[in-house]
Amino acid sequence: MSGSATDGELSRGPGEGTRAVRAGLPEPVKYEPTLPGPVFAAHFHLPGEPTGPYTYGRDENPTWTHLEHAIGELEAPGQDDVETLAFASGMAAISSVLFSQLKAGDAVVLPDDGYQVLPLVRAQLEAYGIEVRTAPTGDDAQLSVLDGAKLLWIESPSNPGLDVCDIRRLVEAAHARGALVAVDNTLATPLGQRPLELGADFSVASGTKQLTGHGDVLLGYVTGRAGTPMKAVRRWRKIVGAIPGPMEAWLAHRSIATLQLRVERQNATAMAVAEALRGRPEVSGLRYPGLPDDPSHKVASQQMRRYGCVISFTLSTRAHAERFLEALRLVDDATSFGGVRSTAERRGRWGGDAVPEGFIRLSVGAEDPEDLVADVLRALEESAR
Repeated sequence: MSGSATDGELSRGPGEGTRAVRAGLPEPVKYEPTLPGPVFAAHFHLPGEPTGPYTYGRDENPTWTHLEHAIGELEAPGQDDVETLAFASGMAAISSVLFSQLKAGDAVVLPDDGYQVLPLVRAQLEAYGIEVRTAPTGDDAQLSVLDGAKLLWIESPSNPGLDVCDIRRLVEAAHARGALVAVDNTLATPLGQRPLELGADFSVASGTKQLTGHGDVLLGYVTGRAGTPMKAVRRWRKIVGAIPGPMEAWLAHRSIATLQLRVERQNATAMAVAEALRGRPEVSGLRYPGLPDDPSHKVASQQMRRYGCVISFTLSTRAHAERFLEALRLVDDATSFGGVRSTAERRGRWGGDAVPEGFIRLSVGAEDPEDLVADVLRALEESAR
């Protein structure tokens, strides 16, 4: 029958778009909304023994539950032994893993080319008596400092340099040495990469970025296999109270419904922009894992289903980069990435990344590809004068 799914199509499970649209929805109840509104509650009716799922607003909330189920279905579809915990921000999620799994005397391996707040994290870890080792993401360099570590932290692709490491290889080496592995999956999203399927113990991300995609929500999450490590993460969330607000959780869940649509458009446009920048005399150090000649392309293609919406490149000087950003009409000069409106920034203005003064991080939005490409090329022409 025309338009109907065959038995074979149904048995393979839902596609990514279908999963994103329906992820985390409760069973339908007559006259109830398909996506329940946010539950604003600090406490719940609790007669007798506190054995139910919702007792106090710092511990659990029905709106978080729907969101956490939705993210879990994307990070590890069809796996019942996986749980997700939502946090107030990406850094709250990152901190929860690091500080719940490590104690004085332990060693942790971090990337030295990762998110710019990691140096602050390093200083705090060291203040607590934890040894911090670092190595670049590219060429699987973290392998060289892995012996004796309790936890390996991977960021692939790295932000903002877009290097990629072989996650499977690093996970196998870490596990052979008794170390846990966490992967920052912010840039890839669950539709680009599934760290748990690559063997990682934790998939951690800032939901502020492409997962929610509209630049109006601060959120983070940790997904991992149910067991002692995730119990420790949950306990840390309770102690610190780094919980998302119900409105933020509801907005995030609503936004996930369009994730596949946004990712498809943004990734395709990112490739178009990256290809347009290839060979431009003004541009050096162009990086996008989807380009066949990118240093990370081979490894990325083995573990990623999509290459992301972020491109990086360098212009000759700080002044050149600032002229370029000022000349853009369809791209906002703003930090963060993954939103439906394109953004770009001269990354060196923050001082936390080891990048040239003219280094640009460009996050591709959902504008028409031809319009965005034309805007970027025109801005290059104008800024070169």
